[in-house]
Amino acid sequence: MPTTDPDVQLSGAGAVKNCVHVAVAVIVRGGRVLIARRPDHVHQGGLLEFPGGKVELDETVQQALVREILEEIGLRVPLASLTPVIVIRHNYGDKQVCLDVWQTTEAEGEAEGREGQPIDWLAPDALRDEDFPAANRPIIRALQLPGRLAVLGTITSPVEGIARLSSAVASTGSPLLVLRAPGLGSDGYRQLAAQALAVCSEVGVRVILHGQPEWLEEFPDAAGLHLPWREAERLSARPVPWDRRLGVSCHSAEQLRHAGRLGADYATLGPVLATPSHPDKAGMGWAEFERLVADATMPVYGLGGMTPNHERECRERGGQGIAGIGYWW
Repeated sequence: MPTTDPDVQLSGAGAVKNCVHVAVAVIVRGGRVLIARRPDHVHQGGLLEFPGGKVELDETVQQALVREILEEIGLRVPLASLTPVIVIRHNYGDKQVCLDVWQTTEAEGEAEGREGQPIDWLAPDALRDEDFPAANRPIIRALQLPGRLAVLGTITSPVEGIARLSSAVASTGSPLLVLRAPGLGSDGYRQLAAQALAVCSEVGVRVILHGQPEWLEEFPDAAGLHLPWREAERLSARPVPWDRRLGVSCHSAEQLRHAGRLGADYATLGPVLATPSHPDKAGMGWAEFERLVADATMPVYGLGGMTPNHERECRERGGQGIAGIGYWW
């Protein structure tokens, strides 16, 4: 879980020492998120930000947020209402930060910029990367991504896949579907994708293609691309435009770091628990999942043996939510 040390000592590849520990609040009201504009004279001045401030020596992250939000915005945040979102470590070159991000939907009072800063309430989909400091991008992704990521189950043909998808897609519990079908060849996957895009669009579900980056060129209406590790490991740069989602299947700390280098918008990590398809193979467990997620630079979904009942635990362990097949397929 997030550390309470204001001068965080990090370890591992890409880590930075003496990182300024900043508590960040995602305050949600009526489906909109509170944002403020940074003063021109401060670091990253003029850009938008989520309110918060540095964690002092005698404070927990949550205590720092309660204090900062009252001082800066005039809102009272019940301590027990704060839930973890993500921890981000970022090196700006001239400054290193560790953003410890927590969310609440129970802030009380009327918001005002008590330090003269303009504030506003914006829908998550209206948040644009270029308006915020670079370190905030994973926060934006975490707010824009759902808590569940549906993955297509095993199929033997495009015809079977579309028939089952047509009857089940409305029960995904997610606006995103990873169209994974490793058993099909290129022609079969092409046929499946063309029909799946139409079927999913009818119920408001967007399709993330699975496999090679070239698929996005053929299907420009797809929401993005999910890379299996065998595809991700051979890449050295982000293979898709920034207006499309990029996901990576990961199983270790180094794979998560590589996903970060590729600019992934999210990763799946697992297996967390044993799965029906491999009941004799133990998963990494929640403690290991939490440890690995703590160093990730993007939202991470727990994968492997997941059910809707695991979504809350996954978030409490620092994850974005659950990804899987069995809970809906």
